[in-house]
Amino acid sequence: MRLLIFKVQEMLRERLCHQQLPDRPEGVEAQHKHLLELLKRTAVHGESNSVLIVGPRGAGKTMLLKCVLRDLQEEKEAQKNLLQVHLNGLLQTDDRIALKEITRQLHLENAVGDKVFVSVAFLCWGGVSHSSGSPRPGDRSSSRPALFVLDEFDLFAHHKNQTLLYNLLDVSQSAQAPIAVVGLTCRLDVLELLEKRVKSRFSHRQIHLLSNPTFSQYLQRVRTQLSLPDHFPDRKFALDWNASTLCEDKSVEDALRRHFNSSKDFRSMHMLLMLCLSRVSVAKPGIKPADLVEASRMSFADAKANMLHGLSILELCLIIAMKHLNDVYEGEPFNLQMVHNEFKKFLQRKSNSMYKFDQPVILKAFEHLQQLELIRPVDSSLAKTQREYQLMRLMLDHSQIMEALQKYPQCPTDVKQWAMSAFG
Repeated sequence: MRLLIFKVQEMLRERLCHQQLPDRPEGVEAQHKHLLELLKRTAVHGESNSVLIVGPRGAGKTMLLKCVLRDLQEEKEAQKNLLQVHLNGLLQTDDRIALKEITRQLHLENAVGDKVFVSVAFLCWGGVSHSSGSPRPGDRSSSRPALFVLDEFDLFAHHKNQTLLYNLLDVSQSAQAPIAVVGLTCRLDVLELLEKRVKSRFSHRQIHLLSNPTFSQYLQRVRTQLSLPDHFPDRKFALDWNASTLCEDKSVEDALRRHFNSSKDFRSMHMLLMLCLSRVSVAKPGIKPADLVEASRMSFADAKANMLHGLSILELCLIIAMKHLNDVYEGEPFNLQMVHNEFKKFLQRKSNSMYKFDQPVILKAFEHLQQLELIRPVDSSLAKTQREYQLMRLMLDHSQIMEALQKYPQCPTDVKQWAMSAFG
């Protein structure tokens, strides 16, 4: 049994962590076919292309591209023909770093120390020509086609003069060498970021991944992701596992609907299922409804709201005073003096001495809230302002505060009532 559980964990983790690509991307068949045809024309026929894959985070842009590249490798003419360069806007933050990375991936000896003596255009034809033994640029017949993948494409538009994008797209339009430029971005307005000379060299092809599954499709995706394949070592175990009625349970359906309404992307779904999978063991060889409900609660846990449970009564009272100030002044910044005045209004209605604190103690509590980043200064440049009058903002919303109050251990009733009152 231990080996079977280990195999279940291994197979499903590979699937949920995107280490294992699906046989065919679900819901994006048309986009898959379009992108495969584009890259095949570059890899097999030597035709240059450029295209953007646009969609929200977690929509499957990278997965789609990886599936296309895998299928492209099955083409006999493209198996050893296509050179690939992968860049990421989060890593290659300027053209100099990007040049060095292109140099490294194309195995060119053009970088000496921190000096790069080649232009992007030269790298584009030089890399592909060098790899094929071509002595000069412009000979498409003897140059190997190259694929440039630019992840976080919109960040490359912030490079100085957009030189990298200009040269890559310029080469893709010229007769120097067959290359394909594929950009991945979550910004729908990405073309508006491009300079006119760059935009004119782009093909304006865009592949959109804006899938909007129904809840029944979402449930089916959950079942598919948790199912064991036919080649699982123990056939009987796999049949019993796949026969689970987990998704038919009402509490599970409610938890999944909450996730569906919050975010329809597959990445958050996979994170939820990973939390469920981590509870599978030899003692409990299956996922129970309680496991998924608990995983859902953990994934929706609010870190800042949880921090409120560890505050002192004074700190909690200051948070409530800030909440009332936010309600009255519609989110305008406040200072310690305003918070203290609001707290005094509450004290005037109470004769209990447990809420009465000296000014230095209140100041210390206020500073502790700032250290916890539950409040932050509006302008750090005003640090020389007297602390009592430095403007701050509350980094919690009404629902977080009220939820935390319900779970606060032994919270005094009058403090709860003060928090729920309309005018403090």
